[in-house]
This record gives sequence, structure tokens and C-alpha cells, in this order.
Amino acid sequence: MTRMAAPSSRTDSSSDCPSAPRSPRAAATARPWAVVLVACAGTFLVVLDVSVVNVALPSMRSDLGMSAAALQWVVNAYAIAFSGFMLLGGRAADLYGQKRMFLLGLGVFTAASVAGGLAQEGWQLLAARAVQGLGAAVLSPATLTLVTSAVPEGQARTRAISTWAAVGAGGGAAGGFVGGLLTDFLGWRWVLLVNVPVGALVLLAAALWVREVRTGRRRRLDLPGAVLVTGGLASFSYGVVQTEQTGWTDPRAAAPLLAGLLLLAVFAVVEARTRDPLMPLKVFRSRAVAAANAALFVTSSATFTMWFFMTMYAQNVLGYGPLEAGLALVPSSVSVIVGSKLGPRLIPLVGARRLAVAGALTAAAGFAWQSTMGPHGAYATAVLGPGVLMMTGVGLAITPLASLATAGAAPGDAGLVSGLTNTSRTMGGAVGLAVLATVAASRTAGATTPEALTAGYALAFRAGTGILLAAALLMLLWLPRPEPAPAAA
Repeated sequence: MTRMAAPSSRTDSSSDCPSAPRSPRAAATARPWAVVLVACAGTFLVVLDVSVVNVALPSMRSDLGMSAAALQWVVNAYAIAFSGFMLLGGRAADLYGQKRMFLLGLGVFTAASVAGGLAQEGWQLLAARAVQGLGAAVLSPATLTLVTSAVPEGQARTRAISTWAAVGAGGGAAGGFVGGLLTDFLGWRWVLLVNVPVGALVLLAAALWVREVRTGRRRRLDLPGAVLVTGGLASFSYGVVQTEQTGWTDPRAAAPLLAGLLLLAVFAVVEARTRDPLMPLKVFRSRAVAAANAALFVTSSATFTMWFFMTMYAQNVLGYGPLEAGLALVPSSVSVIVGSKLGPRLIPLVGARRLAVAGALTAAAGFAWQSTMGPHGAYATAVLGPGVLMMTGVGLAITPLASLATAGAAPGDAGLVSGLTNTSRTMGGAVGLAVLATVAASRTAGATTPEALTAGYALAFRAGTGILLAAALLMLLWLPRPEPAPAAA
């Protein structure tokens, strides 16, 4: 890995003397693992809120009188704003300061959680969820940048990134369990209101423990680029969401998909000609950055769907309640954390590239096993075993991919590359869920019997197996090989 050189820009901190600027390395806090803890807590909140509302949707519908069509936007409004503004949030962290953007994003996210939890009308809830997604898009890139700035390169940083990755994966995994627990015992409003005390504590900890680091030189934000990439990602995300209801060829989905791709193409042209671009295309000259982000996109397109289909299978086929379904997936949640924490120990032994490939293959084996499920499956063989295998593989793959995706970033592009990494994961998951949901629906053909639903879910897992095998091949061919050690004199 290339060691990041200290940039000449000033480290902004109210406690620093103006005549003694610090570099990001010098500004790293004396408590680096306290910064990692704060960053991981922020990551957990934003990832948890992608899925935590799923089991509360029926209660929201009955309480607020929402239609079925409006109900899906409780999830989609958050996801679209989250993915659409992520790159903008990453670049803002470079230009205006990582701590400042972390606090701003978390503050917006927490305030929107209050508004959503107290909503009296459906439109109020949807508006709050969109603002939550905006706050998450500003917050999320800053979390990874805080981790890489606080911990020097080497094994310590790899362990810190593995912790960040494990917490993020665990947040997505815990959504069903946390949502079911809160909905059953406290009501659906606490699915959102629980963010308020946690967010307040994290805000206080960040204000006390994190020092400001601005890695990018002072310049104007590339407003045309920001509008184009945000509009392109948001439009594409909207189109992906629509495919779940209309299919890929319906104009209601095809039009925003094509518009999003067109805006992103124009964005690439504009960025190539702009003096101070929002996203310098040179970042893709790094093979590690380009290949790792592509691998994250493809891998997430399969693995993100696991939680959705496993929850649906447990509730719609096996007859589990919301809380039972969440509890059934706890071992899988633990497995992804274990896999992520094993990553730093295994990378020195087998290398980041080989570990990422092994993780993808392990997850593919779990997907293949899950595709054999039946309508009367036993918990041990239809949920526990394949779930643990899938998520252990995911955990093993995430750490080396995240490390490779951020290792070659220049100091002034750290926030941008972090935003790009999160965008790859989020967009990959959104696209994958839409594709595999369509695959499952093609098999069920509208039938709702346990046998038909199981056949649809099984086909989705078989398709996911193929996606993960393709991801492993992509990693094997494209991820950089480790440089040979110099010969001893």
C-alpha cells in the first residue's frame, strides 16, 4: 500500500494555534480507537436505518392510513436520497472538514428521526425519511475517512477498517431483529425515535474526541458536477426502485433509468474538462480503487438481497413472526462480524486479493446451499447453516476490498474515495435487489402459496450464486497482485 503523504492544507481545530498548522497525520487524535468507535457508531445508525423499518411497515400503514404504494416509499425515500447524495457528501468532507461534515450529517439524521417518529400524516413520514437519507449521505463517507485519518497505514488501519466494515454489515443484518423488537414492545415510532438518544451520544462523543481534518485544499465546490452526479444517481436509484413494481421495460422505470445513465455520462464529460472537478477521474487510474469498487458493486448486488429473501422466507413460508425472524438471523449477523474481524489476521498470510476471492467463493457456496430450501425446511439446514456460510464469506470479502479501495487515495481525495466506496455498496445492493426480486417474481407468477414462494426465493439464490462466482472471477483477474518482496542483499 502507498503511504499517504501529509498535505500542506491546514488542520482546522479550535484548539490549534493558527500559526502552527498540522497535517492530517499529526492531527490524528491521541485516542485513535475512540475516533474509530465514533465512526462505527455513525455507520451502524445509517446502515441500520436502511432495513430497520421493514417489519414496522404494516403498523405504519394502519396507524397513518397509508396506501400500499405509498408504504414502499418509507424505504425507498431513504435509499434514493442516501445513494444520490453520497459522492457529494464525500467531497464535502474533503473540502469543509471530516468532523464538520460528520456532525452536520449526524445532526440532520437525528433531527429527521425525531420528525419521522412524531409524524401524524403519511407525507410527513416520507419527507422525514428523505431528509434522513440526505443526512446519512453526508455522514457516511466521513465515517470511513475518519477511520483512515485516525489510524496510520499498516496492520492497525486494516484492523480499524475491518471493524468499520463489520459494524456496517452488522447494522444491515440487525435491522430485522431491532425493528421487530422495537415494534413488538414499544411501537413503530420507536424504530425511528431510538436514533435520537444514540445520535445525541455520538454527537457529544464526536465533539469531544474527534479533531478536525480538512484534506482537500480550499476551493469552490464543483456545483455543476454535484448537480449532475446527484441527479444521475437519484434518478437511476428511482428507476431501480420502480422496477420492483413495474418491471424493467415499463416507461415508469425505463425513463428514469435512462435519464440517470445520461446524466452520469454528461457528468463524466464535464468532470474531464473542469479545473476543480467534484470527482477527478484520475482516481480510477488506480487499479486498486477501480477494481475494488467494481467488486464491491457486484458482490453487494447479491449479498444485500440475502437479508430480504431470508426474512421473507422465514415469515411468509416458515411462519415466523417478525421478532422470531430477526432472532433466526442473529447467528448470520454474528458470522459477518466474525468474518470481518478475521480479515486483518488473514491478509498478511494469504494477501488481500486471495482473501477477497475466497470470501466471495464462500458466500457463493452458502447461496448455493440456500437455493435448496423447501417449503417445510428445518431451521438448522434451511436458515442457520447457509446463513452462517453466506455471511462469513461476506465478512471475509468486505475487509480486503474496503482496504484496497481506499489504500491508494491521495489525501485530498480521501473523502471522495470513501463516498465512492459506500456508493458502490449501496447502489450494488439496490440494483441487485431489484434484479433478483424480478427473478423471484418471474417464478412465482403471482402465486402466494408456500411452494410457489419458496421456488421463487430459491431461484433468486441460484442467480445470486452465479453473481458471486462472477465477482470472484472479476477479483481474480482485476484486483492488483501483491508486489514481490525485494531480494535480500
